[in-house]
Amino acid sequence: MEREIYINGAYLPESRAQVPVMDRGFLFGDAIYEVTAVVDGHLIDNDLHLARLARSLGEIGIAMPATLAEICTIQQDLVRRNAMTDGTIYLQVSRGTQERNFLPDPDMRPTFIALTQPKQLADTRAQTNGIAVDLVEDPRWLRCDIKTTQLLGQVLAKQAARQGGFDDVWLHRDGQITEGASSSAFIVTHDGRIVTRPNSPAILPGCTRRAIMDLVAQDGLRLDERGFSPQEAGTAAEAFLTSASSLVTPVVRIGAHVLGDGRPGPVTRRVQALYMQAVRRSPRILPQSAPYEAV
Repeated sequence: MEREIYINGAYLPESRAQVPVMDRGFLFGDAIYEVTAVVDGHLIDNDLHLARLARSLGEIGIAMPATLAEICTIQQDLVRRNAMTDGTIYLQVSRGTQERNFLPDPDMRPTFIALTQPKQLADTRAQTNGIAVDLVEDPRWLRCDIKTTQLLGQVLAKQAARQGGFDDVWLHRDGQITEGASSSAFIVTHDGRIVTRPNSPAILPGCTRRAIMDLVAQDGLRLDERGFSPQEAGTAAEAFLTSASSLVTPVVRIGAHVLGDGRPGPVTRRVQALYMQAVRRSPRILPQSAPYEAV
């Protein structure tokens, strides 16, 4: 069965799904994207993802292509049409199509695409055994809180890390870890405190990160939102990263430093269990228009 892709109001087979050459997302990276996890056929943390989509579009002045409820319906239709049980749904909204010009027409109609990507998200080898992350100077622009399609810095950082024998990469700037190239970064101190950098223009406000923080607070685990250096990360008791496509993944080596005994630690395992229990029990499907602070 050929995958169906949503483009500007139509569901098309992948072989017929096309975007014009003059689309500003293609020419300038003038576009916003979102990725929502699907587990057991349910959209996970989708209220947070759609709220972040709306915020990112507003930050660069692109109109919403549809209401949040309509976008949620499109996502659910794609899951059904493509018979996807586990994987991700990718959304992209560009400013639209016109002759190449740095200054866009003010009344452009956005280009909106959505597609499914089947993938095992839970109980992966990385989540079981942990991964090694490299450390790289953050090469990105200064508005990392906006989820644009301008991802060349992340692509190059991930490629270099893979060539160096690492599974992924964490970025740092001005002596502080910012985040992963496509994830939020957490460490666990030797007295059991979970640490993650607070939201700012330097990082993307992670949706899985937000959900984890809520669950950790409810469970009584201790969490600090503060910066931490590459040196502190390398001597931490534990570490993990979070994202829609990797859920909660232990980090057992940072650069040359092996954490603990080289296996996922008890706090990380607790966080993994809390998140998967929440996902299996009551995945959030409907958009709630959560404010940026909640994302």
